[in-house]
Amino acid sequence: MQIIISIGVLVLAYIIGSIPFGWLIVKMKTGKDIRVIESGRTGGTNAMRAAGFWAGILTAILDILKAASAVWIAQAIFPDAHLLHVLAPIAAIIGHNYSIFVPKRNEQGRIIGLKGGAGGAASVGGAFGLWGPSILIIFPLGALLFFTVGIASVTTMSVAFFAIIIFAVRAWLGYGLWIDVLYGVLAEILLLWALRPNLPKLFAGQERVVRQSLHGWIKAKRETQQPNHGNAT
Repeated sequence: MQIIISIGVLVLAYIIGSIPFGWLIVKMKTGKDIRVIESGRTGGTNAMRAAGFWAGILTAILDILKAASAVWIAQAIFPDAHLLHVLAPIAAIIGHNYSIFVPKRNEQGRIIGLKGGAGGAASVGGAFGLWGPSILIIFPLGALLFFTVGIASVTTMSVAFFAIIIFAVRAWLGYGLWIDVLYGVLAEILLLWALRPNLPKLFAGQERVVRQSLHGWIKAKRETQQPNHGNAT
């Protein structure tokens, strides 16, 4: 019976993770379909591109909370089943990246897969659910990367790496369990898999830069100054 209930918890975590807050927020604010804008993903970065800064922030917060809630539900049902506590947010990240509510269709309108986000905010949420104070480390570091470097894929891949380090240090000091490190490793694998189309662009220096970042501001300033410099010479 416990195995059946545990499977039910993971299915519920997947469904919660599947809630496409980015799609809902952009649709309500602009009437647009986020799936046809820029990257087509439903996460906070693309919501920011589609509907502005605060739409992106709200999407990120809700995506964090849905993965954290998956942990809290698992903890409430089975307080001592720590492996389930680790796997529940992983199921939520999978739901976020491959949402049952966001089908991927071909030109004929047939469903050929599932779409979603890249899992960055959801990964932060999973770590938050496992150890609350982790968000006080991961979120500021992620925000710093995002608003300076301005490359969403770099920020997304980094948050699970931060979680690995945090949980490894806690376990090494005797304050946490080593199994929490497994969460960070699995989350990182999911993030890398979701972002595999971005990696060639990233290595080639062609990855999209967010306008709301320091890098984006510098890049935009250079682009506006470039024609003037050409005319002067």
